[in-house]
Amino acid sequence: MLFPDKNKKSDRTVHMQTIFSAIRIAVTVLAVVTLWAGDGRTGETETADGDNGAQTDYRTGSGDKLRVTVFGHEDLSGEFQVDGAGKIALPLIGDVEAGEKTASELEAAIIAKLRPDYLKNPRVSVEILNYRPFYIIGEVKSPGSYPYVNGMTVVNAIALSGGYTYRGNEDKVTIIRADDPERKKQPATHDTVVLPGDVIEVPERFF
Repeated sequence: MLFPDKNKKSDRTVHMQTIFSAIRIAVTVLAVVTLWAGDGRTGETETADGDNGAQTDYRTGSGDKLRVTVFGHEDLSGEFQVDGAGKIALPLIGDVEAGEKTASELEAAIIAKLRPDYLKNPRVSVEILNYRPFYIIGEVKSPGSYPYVNGMTVVNAIALSGGYTYRGNEDKVTIIRADDPERKKQPATHDTVVLPGDVIEVPERFF
């Protein structure tokens, strides 16, 4: 009398689980690539609640690249990067505090430095060209910094980093918000929105 080989059945189960896991990661990566390729906008970002917000809701930080336009004055306009001190260096007026300012607040700060000594009635526009990266650490296959794109969520970030390691605890993921002065870890799910400068951590799972 023949009995089924339990080891073969177990091997088939593990093999199927591996296939399903690979398919899930592949689908998520494809979604991220589609999002990256299809979203050429820099005028909007996601709020922490997951709702689309105007670019003016986003506060700039070190590493962000901005386009400053002083209408009618090309010599005062250009592309500038926020430095480590949170400043941008503009022609004629020098350093301007840009860190933790919205686009409209930065526009007002530039106007205040231009008027009245340089221009009588300046009109200024600030646009965010490139956001600073976000970071993912812990039990993922390729931890590090990654370029931010609009609509990024935790599951997208994990897919970009190669997925969880076998030790990764999917139920205990945390996120530290870049704009949180206390740098507190907050619980995160796959659907949690990621913003520029955020730090995602995947802890180790203890068997």
